[in-house]
Amino acid sequence: MQPSPRSLPPCRLALADGSLFRGHAFGAVGRGLVVEAEVVFNTAMSGYQESLTDPSYNGQILVQTFPLIGNTGANSDDVESARVQVSGFVVRELARRHSNFRAETDLSTYLAGAGVLGITGIDTRAVTRRLRTSGSMNGALTDRQDLSDTELVGRARRAPSMAGLNLVPGVGCASGSTWQETLGDWSPGAGAVPRDRVLHVLALDCGAKRNILRNLTDRGCEVTVVPHDTPASEILARAGRGEIDGLFVSNGPGDPAAVEATIQTLRDVVRADPPVPTFGICLGHQLLALAIGAQTYKLPFGHRGANQPVMDRLFDRVEITSQNHGFAVDRASLERAGGEVTHVHLNDGTVAGFRLKDRPVFSVQYHPEASPGPHDASPLFDLFVRMMQCRTAPELAKS
Repeated sequence: MQPSPRSLPPCRLALADGSLFRGHAFGAVGRGLVVEAEVVFNTAMSGYQESLTDPSYNGQILVQTFPLIGNTGANSDDVESARVQVSGFVVRELARRHSNFRAETDLSTYLAGAGVLGITGIDTRAVTRRLRTSGSMNGALTDRQDLSDTELVGRARRAPSMAGLNLVPGVGCASGSTWQETLGDWSPGAGAVPRDRVLHVLALDCGAKRNILRNLTDRGCEVTVVPHDTPASEILARAGRGEIDGLFVSNGPGDPAAVEATIQTLRDVVRADPPVPTFGICLGHQLLALAIGAQTYKLPFGHRGANQPVMDRLFDRVEITSQNHGFAVDRASLERAGGEVTHVHLNDGTVAGFRLKDRPVFSVQYHPEASPGPHDASPLFDLFVRMMQCRTAPELAKS
């Protein structure tokens, strides 16, 4: 059992608007850490370990709105990358006892091993209300007592802005590799897509979640993961030799407009003849939009949670989806560039997916692989498989 929160060292979270929250430290305590990063919130009720290890959270302090966190502990299987990606972790109440047959350790010990500081015992509803009202803002988190409140607020205000920040090189792979792990016992059995041969997918790693790759291999694809800055000439040469059937562009952190090397690669790939069937998720969606000439912008406080409603015009249905992004594609510029909106976020009307009518290219802003979250959108992986087979863009559902 974990010690009472009151016996934990004091800890503070300062926001750039001058607000200060006092609680107790857990995780990497007593190491003199002062974490300066953008503060964001996630509304999922479960799956905190998947969120902690999601590369899209790199460079951010994550606030969980669900009040009790840590009750299922931590294990070595429920991870979406090789390490904890968040800069800091904020919870209302850290569970004193974890209870799950798969748990290998408690959350505080897990974060301590990753060198990540957490704070418990603060009103996360109040933090979330400030972020929803004023928009995502920078913050500073520390258990150091030699810094005054004024100094800590100053550190929060001096933290680098997420706008213009390219974080992809720090989370993607540096060299190519093959991915073979499937969903295993967690497979919903939805991957039985008829095919007469194995399909080969080249995945641009901008910070890919592992469950995306598992979903591809679960559908019988052979997946090769390559760095995000792999040049278009290499991709097109592989396609020309018949070594790949499609290109996947992954999720990742930071400002999409700053990932210039990948945008240029996709610009050349999308224009190539014959076209390479291409599917993008989250950051990959934004990068594809930028590659065809659209624009992106920063959302007030982003979409992060496992309960986000999306209208899917490909299947003519509403899906409850898992999302994690702070930027969005501008609809007017997307349509001027030739993109057709296929998915719309029902909370605010933002673009949640698009396709090209004349080329086998489509993407979604959210996470059909879930982890955490519902599996409503998992058929999108089947759609990608079919697109590689027929080499045409997916059609909108008949109204």
